[in-house]
Amino acid sequence: MTKDIQTEQSESTQRILVVDDEASIRRILETRLKMAGYDVVTAEDGEEAVELFNKTNPDIVILDVMMPKMDGYGVTREIRRVSDIPIIILTALGDVSERITGLELGADDYVIKPFSPKELEARVKAVLRRTVSKDITVPTGGKTAKNVITTGNIKIDTARRQVYRKNERIRLTGMEFSLLELLVNNSGQAYSRNEILQHVWAYPPDHRIDTRVVDVHISRLRSKLETDPANPELILTARGIGYMFQRIG
Repeated sequence: MTKDIQTEQSESTQRILVVDDEASIRRILETRLKMAGYDVVTAEDGEEAVELFNKTNPDIVILDVMMPKMDGYGVTREIRRVSDIPIIILTALGDVSERITGLELGADDYVIKPFSPKELEARVKAVLRRTVSKDITVPTGGKTAKNVITTGNIKIDTARRQVYRKNERIRLTGMEFSLLELLVNNSGQAYSRNEILQHVWAYPPDHRIDTRVVDVHISRLRSKLETDPANPELILTARGIGYMFQRIG
């Protein structure tokens, strides 16, 4: 575990919690991420990860799946009970079920082991950019007032990155909101899974990734926004293409 943990950090420094039971991976990631300008704390098992998460208030968690005491799924559940901060899971190359389960529990992205530290740095940068951005996006459709889109009983505040149903806030992760924002701001336009990965996750066009990342996030959004997720009325499937938000206005 990283010694002399500082619970206070400057506004310009983003803190990363790295969780892996392999000391060599923790050491490499801590060194590389610190060189990239991040504040880094590390944990070697799931229980320590939850403890450090509560103590250090990280901006993002990099989380191995298979660990002693509490696995990555358990850690993800504990974090998602109280926080929507981004989580990137580290998963074995051939174990698709690990990736899908992690995403279904609320992880935002995954990186396959063995991985390039440079690739992981790129994923961290992309996820943080999409989830903690303070930029105000002006909607192109729908009923708007001070960057608020209203459709039915759903209100989407793009400036504060918050969603409400009948004035009750619906908790979304940063990537869920970014995905919703893309579709809502272009309501009626269908996007393929690869296009969504490029726009929301910032993956280059030639990057190979399981497009079920998009399917799982769409499923999570529907479960939170739709009255009947099995028969969605807001986030629609564009047969043969991908997904779209119902046309607004």
